[in-house]
Amino acid sequence: MSGINLISDTATLPTKGMLEAMFNAKVGDDVFSQDPTINRLQDFSAEMFGMEAGLFCPSGTMTNQIALAVHTGRLQEVICHEYSHIYQYETGGFAYNSGIGVKLLQGAKGKITVDQVAAAINPDYDWLAESSLVSLENTTNKGGGAYYTLEEIRPIGKLCKEKGLGFHLDGARIFNALVETGESPQDVGKEFDSISVCLSKGLGAPVGSVLLGSKDFIKKARRLRKAMGGGMRQAGYLAAACIYALENHIDRLKEDHARAKNLGKALQELDFVEGVHDVDTNIVIFDVKEPYDAARFLDTANKMGLIASPFGPRTIRFCTYLGINDEMIEDSINILKEINQNFLSLT
Repeated sequence: MSGINLISDTATLPTKGMLEAMFNAKVGDDVFSQDPTINRLQDFSAEMFGMEAGLFCPSGTMTNQIALAVHTGRLQEVICHEYSHIYQYETGGFAYNSGIGVKLLQGAKGKITVDQVAAAINPDYDWLAESSLVSLENTTNKGGGAYYTLEEIRPIGKLCKEKGLGFHLDGARIFNALVETGESPQDVGKEFDSISVCLSKGLGAPVGSVLLGSKDFIKKARRLRKAMGGGMRQAGYLAAACIYALENHIDRLKEDHARAKNLGKALQELDFVEGVHDVDTNIVIFDVKEPYDAARFLDTANKMGLIASPFGPRTIRFCTYLGINDEMIEDSINILKEINQNFLSLT
């Protein structure tokens, strides 16, 4: 796709060093647990978060769906924010794969509190689904890249332990959160029963997420991965890219955040922009004024070489990532200024 692509941080491409790591990977048949590079990735990522074991999967959707299925059973439900990826963007997989319901909570910037969770846990009545799991997303996608801190996470984890609920983290952009908070992966890992770590967004791997948990949890998860068609063969070539990403691309996420903040600041000065959401990490969400709507704005921007994604009838999302440099941000701002001139001529 030509132009400056701000659709998503999933548009990252492997770097030269990553491609070399992939090319030189030692591989085997992972269905038989014989791919040494996948085994290394699973062990490395589990150790990083202080978890017992890991499972490499093709996507974050698969790791999330497997986690839901292991943690829950039929006639049960998961408690999560209404913006959660597991509810919004996984094609109703919670119902299809696990036969469970969801208890949706509201909260600023895609985040929920311990008091909300406590109030959402169902009493033990025949006519209510059994509350079984709480799931958080860090960072929050539809919440504009906002992040949970350990101070916010710990009370929810404590409540889950007290009530016998599982606690899952959709860590789609967990390292974007950690480079901002300065907290360690191991401290995060202590709070959750399972964590999905996506490696194909800002970290730049072409494919893959890792599901982390106890050895028993991952044993059950591995069987479900096979049932979902996720048993891969010589996928160590992909795992090598993920290892490279974890070893080389975490600290540089701060650069993405700085570029996103520059975009957000520039948008605030434009007449066609109704408002810009807080820019906390690498996601920029803003609303446009009439006569623009999301479709008209994106069509105009696309023709001028700026590509983004709709996030509502009048809402747009930009994402910064490994492939976006300072020059591209300046070019993007210049395009936005030109769109602003077009807007003024229409009003």
